[in-house]
Amino acid sequence: MNALERVLYVEDDSDIRTIASMALEAMGGLTLQACASGAEALAVAEAFAPQLLLLDVMMPGMDGPTTLGRLRELAALRDVPVIFMTAKVQASEVEQYRELGALGVITKPFDPMALPGQVQALWQQRAGGQRN
Repeated sequence: MNALERVLYVEDDSDIRTIASMALEAMGGLTLQACASGAEALAVAEAFAPQLLLLDVMMPGMDGPTTLGRLRELAALRDVPVIFMTAKVQASEVEQYRELGALGVITKPFDPMALPGQVQALWQQRAGGQRN
C-alpha cells in the first residue's frame, strides 16, 4: 500500500485554500499543489502527478464535479481517487459524489486540526479496499 504524499487541491476561496494547505502540509506532511480553479488544476495536474484529488464542489466557472470530469479525460489522472469538500452535504448530493467515484466528502467548514486525519482516513479506506 502506497503512503499518501501528493495531493492536488482545488479551492476557489483563498482563505480556505491557505488554511487547508497549511494544515495538510505542516501537520499532514503532504506535498500539495493548491489551485484556485478547475482551469488552473487542468494546467498543472499531469506535471504534478497527484495520488489524490481534493476538490471543492462549488466554484465559479468550473465546479468540482466538472473539474473531475475534465481531469478524468487525462490518461494519467483517469484512476486518481477524489475527495470532495463542500458545505452542502445532503444525503442525495453525497450519493451523487460517490457515484462520480469519490472516496468521501469532507464537510465545510472543516476543522483544520482534523483535516489531515480525515484525508488520510479516506485514503486508508481506499487502500484497504484494494487487494492484489
